[in-house]
Amino acid sequence: MFSLNNKIAIITGASRSTGIGTAICRSLANLGADIFFTHWHTFDETEGNGGEREWPEQFCKELESLGVRAAHMEADLSSPDMPAQIMDKVEKTLGAATILINNAAYCAPSNYKSLHIDLLDQHYLVNNRGTILLSTEFAKRFEQHQPKGTPGRIIFLVSKGPDPNNLAYTLTKGALIGLIEPLSVGLAPLHITVNGFDPGPTDSGWITEELKEHFLPMFPMGRIGLPEDAARGISFLASDDSQWITGQVIRSEGGFLGK
Repeated sequence: MFSLNNKIAIITGASRSTGIGTAICRSLANLGADIFFTHWHTFDETEGNGGEREWPEQFCKELESLGVRAAHMEADLSSPDMPAQIMDKVEKTLGAATILINNAAYCAPSNYKSLHIDLLDQHYLVNNRGTILLSTEFAKRFEQHQPKGTPGRIIFLVSKGPDPNNLAYTLTKGALIGLIEPLSVGLAPLHITVNGFDPGPTDSGWITEELKEHFLPMFPMGRIGLPEDAARGISFLASDDSQWITGQVIRSEGGFLGK
């Protein structure tokens, strides 16, 4: 089993106990990494899958009980100053990070009739501008603080598919896929790998019983993906053992037959 001892990892979008971000935090912490996670209660309460106001502080204590350090902050990635604020807070509370997991995302239904400029802009601001600028700020701080040859990791959670009612979300997640390969080439001299991770449909709290009936026949293993499935794959990509994997989009979908 690989170890993440003495690593500091940033995971965005760990707002809910059932979410992929939370599962990633737990997995990395169990491997020894110190954890800094972000959350944005305002979105999750009004448009996400149910806000849990006390969750971040409770979760921070849970992670610390695993023997690692942990810290967190609310972060609205649509704010232009947020990438620098996140990196400043990480360095102040834990130190210089070597792992960045871009899990936070804005998602609201949109089809060709309902898509409008404000909705498209909100998806872009969070899923693209904020996420990309956090990644480049992470890389600049990494180059500044880490000794030459230190392994670094940037991982983007991505998505795809033909859902006509998720135009803005699918579009902006697809834009990240287009970024991964060229960014991986630019950061390779710093020993930072850049990869995407597509977990497919994951039962993280948004899948209703009706959706389960729809999705289940598309999973040949007989079950729908869980947040822990994604967390295990991402933990490997975050480890030193994955150093030769970069510029890739990993489809970790359990053989999902959908597109």
